[in-house]
Amino acid sequence: MTEAILTMSGISKEFPGVKALSEVDFRLLPGEVHALMGENGAGKSTLIKVLTGVYDIDQGGIVLDGQPVSFSGPLQAQHSGISTVYQEINLCPNLSVAENIFIGREPRLFGHIRWSVVERRASELLRRLQLDIDVSAQLGTYSLAVQQMVAIARAIDISAKVLILDEPTSSLDAGEVQQLFRVMRQLKDEGIAILFVTHFLEQVYEIADRITVLRNGRRVGEYRTSELTLIDLIGKMIGKELEVLERLEDRPKRFQEVDVPLVDARELGRKGAVAPFSLTIHKGEVVGLAGLLGSGRTEVARLIYGADRADHGQLAVDGRPVTMRGPRTAMAKDIAFCSENRRTEGLIEELTVRENIILAMQATRGWTRPIARRRQDELVDRYVKALDIRPANPEALVRNLSGGNQQKVLLARWLITEPRLLILDEPTRGIDIGAKAEIQRLVAQLSDGGMAVLFVSAELEEVLRLSHKVAVLRDRHLIAELPNDDSLDVDRVMETIASGAKP
Repeated sequence: MTEAILTMSGISKEFPGVKALSEVDFRLLPGEVHALMGENGAGKSTLIKVLTGVYDIDQGGIVLDGQPVSFSGPLQAQHSGISTVYQEINLCPNLSVAENIFIGREPRLFGHIRWSVVERRASELLRRLQLDIDVSAQLGTYSLAVQQMVAIARAIDISAKVLILDEPTSSLDAGEVQQLFRVMRQLKDEGIAILFVTHFLEQVYEIADRITVLRNGRRVGEYRTSELTLIDLIGKMIGKELEVLERLEDRPKRFQEVDVPLVDARELGRKGAVAPFSLTIHKGEVVGLAGLLGSGRTEVARLIYGADRADHGQLAVDGRPVTMRGPRTAMAKDIAFCSENRRTEGLIEELTVRENIILAMQATRGWTRPIARRRQDELVDRYVKALDIRPANPEALVRNLSGGNQQKVLLARWLITEPRLLILDEPTRGIDIGAKAEIQRLVAQLSDGGMAVLFVSAELEEVLRLSHKVAVLRDRHLIAELPNDDSLDVDRVMETIASGAKP
């Protein structure tokens, strides 16, 4: 076997009250794609941050290309040939694409930046990713998918030895994923070692050569992908048999619309966002929104919640017309919304788990009527246990939690307000299969208890597993509303999307 380009030995890292890593070994070979797998909170992100110098090592050592190393931060790691692309895109949307790729590394002549060279090299680099865009345009004018590819392009240009991709496909559609995989295979052939973190298990089996599994901060083992079955991988990640998803498959899908709709959108729309659409949501009903990236799923959810103001049509709640002037109006009608952008539109990372959870309830009461601390502790303790938020420490800063546990904190914030309609926009994006199953089970329980749910997900299997009916979007038009009966499957939904035919 080829000698490892990177070796991490006996790595341990502890935070106050949390043993994040315990004597973890990891190795990465040149010219391979190595998947790092585990549930949220297993230690994947911590291992990456220890490697790149974001966190100091409590115990253990790192060897890169035969030499012991210890980085003071990501910039030093980059200079040594290790570059990272994180799940949450860390670029400057107000700068151009070219500026984002070469920021801090601009070619200069007599102290002046050579902008023509910057833009030419940026275009050449993106063409390597088969992406043909205007590199002089502001990055923020492009979709999240394009921004992700720009981040990868920057990392490729910096990295010479090791490329770390942390959930790089979470904002990409199927075609863009294949485009990225082509680039990854090309880089692998060039001898670059790629550390790949994803929660899409099928992608691991498509692209990865080897897999290292972490659980509860410890290494479970290292395996050749070809020698580890999917069932075995899941078992090693969660340490138990996963039966939740199978039980959900048998959940009754028929729904009797016997009452006045809880929410009734009539020709609701917003110019430039989504064409006028009609949609009803009843008490206890799960309505799924299906469509490709950019089809208008999030825009529909935001209009119903009032996060964006409609300029066309009417919305009724309990049969009575309502003008959604903003989220405060929605909250007054017992409507809650979990955004897909949990960092920018959801959590306040400087606050604790407790403070984040009670935020929405406190907002409905007003700041002149503070919730008593004892009541806060009772409520927060209940939902930390109910959602299995880890660590189970209400005073932990939410920024120190894994992505899946942050998502659970955001869910707890809204569940504590006891909404009648819960809007979930990509609630399982970027989280592991165990946390995903827990959230799906929770959605089913809430629906069975009478709560209405508007469920947005890019994963059609997930939409079909949970929904009573599926609203299909294409090109920002709602083109079909399909009852989730025995005849509805992924192929039929995809055929509906492909045809683009309106009912």
